[in-house]
Amino acid sequence: MNEFENYTKADYLKLYEKPLDELIEISNRITKENFDNTVEACSIISAKTGACGENCKYCSQSKHNHAQIECHPLLDVETVKKAAISARDNGATRFCIVTSGRVPTDSDFEKILEMIKEVASIDGIHCCASLGLLSEEQVKQIKEAGVERYNHNINTSENYHEKICTTHRFQDRVNTVKMIQKYGIEACCGVIIGMGETREDRIDMALSLQKLNPKTVPINFLNPIKGTPLEGYEDKIDEEEILKTICIFRIILPHALLRYAGGRTTRLSKENQKTGLLAGINSVLVGNYLTTTGSTSKEDKEMLQEVDMVMAV
Repeated sequence: MNEFENYTKADYLKLYEKPLDELIEISNRITKENFDNTVEACSIISAKTGACGENCKYCSQSKHNHAQIECHPLLDVETVKKAAISARDNGATRFCIVTSGRVPTDSDFEKILEMIKEVASIDGIHCCASLGLLSEEQVKQIKEAGVERYNHNINTSENYHEKICTTHRFQDRVNTVKMIQKYGIEACCGVIIGMGETREDRIDMALSLQKLNPKTVPINFLNPIKGTPLEGYEDKIDEEEILKTICIFRIILPHALLRYAGGRTTRLSKENQKTGLLAGINSVLVGNYLTTTGSTSKEDKEMLQEVDMVMAV
């Protein structure tokens, strides 16, 4: 029996008070009980960038914000296929097609289905997608085209959601995750920490994810982008707090793949990125992110080697 199974939110809050090394000892043990030393690598492509009508305060792609980014319409199918092959050759086993916006237009969606079919046909790569708040019919179509896992993050706690976004509800995100699971697509559902939320909010995020039971939980660390309402949030969370949060997520989500996602190279030192692996991270986003840069596959492989972990093949 999991010793933390009957913990209350207050109990989890008390865990935050433990010294970091004690927390890591607990979370590392839980990881080893449920996983081997392989780390799943995923790569993404921003197939459509910018001009999003949602008002998420962290996002450089929102029309409501004023970040200076290079926007582009939907890429052509061949460009996406080549990127997926390159990702595979660089060690990724998953490739995620990501588009900006609440939901794709009908014409874009038809083209996206073509992209999915092409990526899904590549040997050695699993096709994932992140396309917003899809309808039930669209979910059926992406499943048929070859999407195995769908990314749709809750981003923050239900209580804090309106402080971050008001153009859709927290429940809209939850409903989307449940719908994709209903049709046999694995859920990839994560969070962004460091947006001014409290420890209690972070525990609420993990408990919400526990109910949804996603396969993968990307943990993003806010990279405050100039031109967004959160551009001055560099000091909202420090490295020790990030590492403690990873430990808490591992304790609450013992069976989920916890993925290093956006912001880890800017918010954590190289040494603490390794510590995060010991704290419970066992999946990584390799290459660049949507509008920011990440680490290379070579750098990640070297880092994993140093803590006796390897990329899955």
